Amino acid sequence: MTYIVKPKNHHPNLERNELGLTRRDYEGAISTLCAGCGHDSISAAIIDACFQLSIPSYQVAKLSGIGCSSKAPAYFLNQSHGFNSVHGRMPSIATGANVANHELLYLGVSGDGDSASIGIGQFIHAARRQPNMIYIVENNGTYGLTKGQFSATNDLESKSKYGEDNLFPAIDLCGMAIQLGASFVARGFSGDKDQLVPLLKAAINHKGFCLLDIISPCVTFNNHNTSTKSYDHIREHNESVSRPDFVPLGKEITAEYSEGENIDVALHDGSILSLEKLSDDYNPLDKKSALENLIKSEKEGKVTTGLLYIDPNAKDLKETINMTDKPLNKLEDGDLCPGNKYISSLNDKLR
Repeated sequence: MTYIVKPKNHHPNLERNELGLTRRDYEGAISTLCAGCGHDSISAAIIDACFQLSIPSYQVAKLSGIGCSSKAPAYFLNQSHGFNSVHGRMPSIATGANVANHELLYLGVSGDGDSASIGIGQFIHAARRQPNMIYIVENNGTYGLTKGQFSATNDLESKSKYGEDNLFPAIDLCGMAIQLGASFVARGFSGDKDQLVPLLKAAINHKGFCLLDIISPCVTFNNHNTSTKSYDHIREHNESVSRPDFVPLGKEITAEYSEGENIDVALHDGSILSLEKLSDDYNPLDKKSALENLIKSEKEGKVTTGLLYIDPNAKDLKETINMTDKPLNKLEDGDLCPGNKYISSLNDKLR
């Protein structure tokens, strides 16, 4: 058996971030996904976002379920924490880990089968509870590991590689997440890195549940002419509502925008998500507008990308349930047991 191992040697002139690390330091193992798979482009975007934000890998926890998408965490941030859960159960693991230690950055990677079918109940409760995490759905509309059956996000008019019609309407995870209370909802395309990297950087710095539904064409089973999740179809039907630029704390906004209305959204840490509105009637701060836009785009056969909705003032799970600032996994006996005097006082109040 032959193993392909990445060389450890780095070119001395590679760009370095504030930690003195290069992009190579944020990579993972050699990908075993099909050549041209959109999932690899998403991994590359995650690497870029974490590199540019100078995030230490040991402060990141990668979580996944089952499917082609759930292999992806092996291909980025090889020095971070990781947990590959069972099919559809990543949201529960992420919520539990978040409650135990809120100081880590949680990157959940799932797929359309993992989230919209067996794991849809888990997805629903994660969105409504608002754990502080980035929930990435690598959405290709098909079950790539089991030979190309339709997934629940595949569009009604789409055909399979074998010419079969999809008979059921698609589940829109973005619309569902907005209705459930997610405070950051965006849709991207694996083939548009210029849009995807700023969205990832903004999600990393947002407090609360962030859904990034990323259309990621399956080159083996769902990239034919009659597929609505193919590279050509998405490029032809993509309608972006905004062009994002992420501005770190203390940095001057230097993005060069063409004419159009700009919206600057202040995130909780002081960084800025600067949006050029490409649609005059779209407001990402308005839940009603976001949902109406998704419904309109679906009727017109378009794929809406960009930041769909954001609530920069929403509470995350830690704030909602009034958790201690000290992570639960770091509490000691003295923190957990208040002592006999306090317990006696409490008991007296109950008599």
